[in-house]
Amino acid sequence: QVQLVESGGGLVQAGGSLRLSCVASGRTFGSTGMAWFRQAPGKEREFVAAIAGSVGGGSSVYADSLRGRITISRDYVKNTVYLQMNSLKPEDTAVYYCAARKTWTIAAFDHAYDYWGQGTQVTVSS
Repeated sequence: QVQLVESGGGLVQAGGSLRLSCVASGRTFGSTGMAWFRQAPGKEREFVAAIAGSVGGGSSVYADSLRGRITISRDYVKNTVYLQMNSLKPEDTAVYYCAARKTWTIAAFDHAYDYWGQGTQVTVSS
């Protein structure tokens, strides 16, 4: 079992930045593929970014629509995955969820992930 706790969300003006954090516990963090998804009001949950476990060299993938504005990273000592978001837009407003897999591999669809955090709200004002 894996427990995920997100933090770092909040209210920010358009053009600003936020860094989300997700602390994982309960499983060997290094062997866990991690991802961020988001869900805006009235919309389906969508993929944001993912990062592989150490076996996969920590390789990462990004949603095409967000590439260039976001960076996913992980700290194996702190058991934490981060999502750095820059040049935020009002359409980035959503609840952002951290997710983990039982393997080190990653995927861009939510049903590939086994564990989920409670989410952290990001609101971008215009």
